[in-house]
Amino acid sequence: MTDFIAPPPLERGDKVAIVAPASGLAATFPHVYERGLERIRSVFDLEPVEFPTAKKDDEFLYAHPEKRAEDIEEAFAAPDISGVIATIGGNDQIRVLNHLDGELLRENPTRFYGISDNTNLAQFLWNHGLVSYYGGHVLTEFAIPGPLPEYLESGLRSAFFDDSIGPIQPAPEFTDQDLGWDDPENLDQSPEMDGNPGWSWHGGQAFAKGRTWGGNLEVTYLQLAANQHVPSPEALDGKVLLLETSEELPEPGVVQRMLLGMGERGLLERFDGLLVGRIKARSHLVDRSKDDREDYRERVRQTIIDIFTMYNPTAPVVLNVDFGHTNPIVPVPIGGTVTIDPKANEISFD
Repeated sequence: MTDFIAPPPLERGDKVAIVAPASGLAATFPHVYERGLERIRSVFDLEPVEFPTAKKDDEFLYAHPEKRAEDIEEAFAAPDISGVIATIGGNDQIRVLNHLDGELLRENPTRFYGISDNTNLAQFLWNHGLVSYYGGHVLTEFAIPGPLPEYLESGLRSAFFDDSIGPIQPAPEFTDQDLGWDDPENLDQSPEMDGNPGWSWHGGQAFAKGRTWGGNLEVTYLQLAANQHVPSPEALDGKVLLLETSEELPEPGVVQRMLLGMGERGLLERFDGLLVGRIKARSHLVDRSKDDREDYRERVRQTIIDIFTMYNPTAPVVLNVDFGHTNPIVPVPIGGTVTIDPKANEISFD
């Protein structure tokens, strides 16, 4: 197994590359994109440097996966760039990976921030021993409508400026409401918030400590289906699995099939723990009542518990952790080390 490198923290005033390794929604919603850049500057005192793909549209980015790879490589290799931030997720980033030089990225360790389709890049970096951060899109976290939640700001500050995230706590409240980007006035509105019931503990009660692997469930399933850039099963022994679902809102049966595939492949039994990001229950295309949202979340959560513990009954499982497609989140490291203590109900990223 390759030794892991944790890229150094940023300092205030540093330059951060803005790239579009997934889709081109910054071109479609420039007012949202500019709000995100403004917050990077004003709240975090960082200087965004827009790379060529940052404002390209979906058609261009889909036709040119090699251009997206060029931006990633050049951003990592640039001596004056301290971090790389993705504009948003997408659906086809897996096509970018064959154009990437993993050794070049490893030789230039730089903190990368992105979720969803960026799971592809996070797992590629993992294969080359680089820690990345699962959170921090320009158009979602940084441009979140209304005031920037304190929990989100604190998590982003840690991911930018600290050596490690350290102990985490549940957010005081959360939202999965998507206020439409078509209306610029929505950026001044605050999404509907729900109270946070806290983490939900299941599985075994053993103390667990290991490096994290995973990200978005749907993208991880795609990676395993393609079988091009996945680690060996043995490389996952003793690791901690991170999983969360996207705004596609997969039904429990779909989640079940994805996890069964991982289980029958002999993967689920290898992990020493599982952290599950809060389940998103509505999207800009699907709205649900509060009761229906909770019913959906509970059915997906129970499916995850049932399938994972069928293959791995002794590892601790923690659900409702604040990472993924809801807000606010903490950008958890992929490839970093996490400690899970079920007896003390504590999670800490070293």
